[in-house]
Amino acid sequence: MSQDADKLASAFGEADEAVDLSDVMPEAWLALAFFWLLGLTVLYQFITRYVFNDSAAWTEEIARYFLIATVFLGAVIGVAKNNHIQVDFFYRFLPKSLARAMALCIDLLRIGFLGCASWLTWELMQKMGSYQMTIVNLPMNLVYGVVLLAFVLMTWRAVWVMRQHIRQGYSVLEQPENL
Repeated sequence: MSQDADKLASAFGEADEAVDLSDVMPEAWLALAFFWLLGLTVLYQFITRYVFNDSAAWTEEIARYFLIATVFLGAVIGVAKNNHIQVDFFYRFLPKSLARAMALCIDLLRIGFLGCASWLTWELMQKMGSYQMTIVNLPMNLVYGVVLLAFVLMTWRAVWVMRQHIRQGYSVLEQPENL
């Protein structure tokens, strides 16, 4: 029966292609893990609240922290793919040399901002000390540690993107058609 299904699928061009996950970034796997933890936590909250009528108090707080981790690690993916919001309108009208200089300046500003955010997050963690989460008896620095990791990874990926721009001689701002 499966051979017939395979023949039918290939006749209509619906055959499954081989799945290649080799180009998936490690940050994406980490974000996916936090996303699944978030989903399982919310599912547990739903079951305890609506099935057992006895809501687990810790789930709302932990779900919030898993959401924070998912968002910040997702931002790392956005930096690596260089697909955050950007305005490339003016680059079409500028001389190529000025557009190239401005694109390089944008790359440097992004690296500086993310590096500064990393440092400020580290400083915040030092000031937080042994501050505990509200309901769960765990240190808040676990949450800020994930945020720090994400900012450091964003900084590293921003440097990586800038090196790509230098190597290829243009950025997406200058040539958005090559996205």
